[in-house]
Amino acid sequence: MNLRLTLDEIFKLVPEAETEGATPLEEIAGIASLESAKTGDLSFLGNSKYKSFVASTEASVVLLPQDYSGQPNPNQLYLRMKEPSRGLATLCRFLEDRVFPPSPPTVHETAFVDPSAEIGRGGSVGPFCYVGSDVKVGVNSTIGSHCHLGDHVEIGESCKLHPGVKILSRCNIHDRVILNAGVVIGSEGYGFDQVGEVHEKVPHLGKVVIEEDVEIGANTCIDRARFDETRIGTGTKIDNLVQIGHNVKIGKGCLIVAQVGISGSVEFDDYVVVGGQAGFAGHLKVGKGAKIAGQAGITKDVEAGAFLKGNPALPFQLAQRISVLQRKLPELFNRFAENPSTK
Repeated sequence: MNLRLTLDEIFKLVPEAETEGATPLEEIAGIASLESAKTGDLSFLGNSKYKSFVASTEASVVLLPQDYSGQPNPNQLYLRMKEPSRGLATLCRFLEDRVFPPSPPTVHETAFVDPSAEIGRGGSVGPFCYVGSDVKVGVNSTIGSHCHLGDHVEIGESCKLHPGVKILSRCNIHDRVILNAGVVIGSEGYGFDQVGEVHEKVPHLGKVVIEEDVEIGANTCIDRARFDETRIGTGTKIDNLVQIGHNVKIGKGCLIVAQVGISGSVEFDDYVVVGGQAGFAGHLKVGKGAKIAGQAGITKDVEAGAFLKGNPALPFQLAQRISVLQRKLPELFNRFAENPSTK
């Protein structure tokens, strides 16, 4: 794996960095954590939790926040930045094509592509893919191995589908969308009507629309709508193993962490943040900029800007106070047992 970067390349990629110290090396050989880095590596401090490791790290180049007070060891270069994590992200983006080289713009001989499908200039279709009738794949989009694109699917420009992605019929993926391995878009929603003792299936005839610059994590499933569309807004980032039900509307710039479950017809406004394993009952509205803590259970509409925690969810500060009081209950019961007169 080629993670080599010359110092000149580093300086050009993060020109705002302030230098301190020096290294005799002309290039770094890899990127590693502060604790595991060796001579020749680049490391970084992105979380103050690991600040104690900076002084002892063997890394030759270290990205640091501007307010870090220590000095570099001999033959060590410090690069001080306002946001070292963003500097590291810039370096990693530069290296990405070396580590994961893009697929050549070809259709693999083992792929099935319907004659009516259109693959845009610079696009690629990997081994063992299925591309159905009237599919349109935009310019410079990459379809990884074992992907399925159902009939009438539209893929925008510069999209990347990792291996094993399934997009069912009539779904629409806009530009620069990344779908990680195993994502399923457009699966049938979970809908049944009880008739006597039988659960009658309710067919879902709609589709899913994914807007620009969305990224969806591995094995996440997004159900198609009953009649209209399920929609994910521009710039939203969804983690692994998330379930999004039929007719859900997610606004722009939302962050949804792993194992979240969103029932049908829920609507998120823009910039909502949801922690891992939170769950949402159906037909709710979540206001702009709301924050939902991990494992919260949301059973009512959420106001814009709210910060909720717990199951059932409560305002964060109230939930924290209740949690503190709960931890004191055993002590309280012991006091009552020792002094019955206080009851």
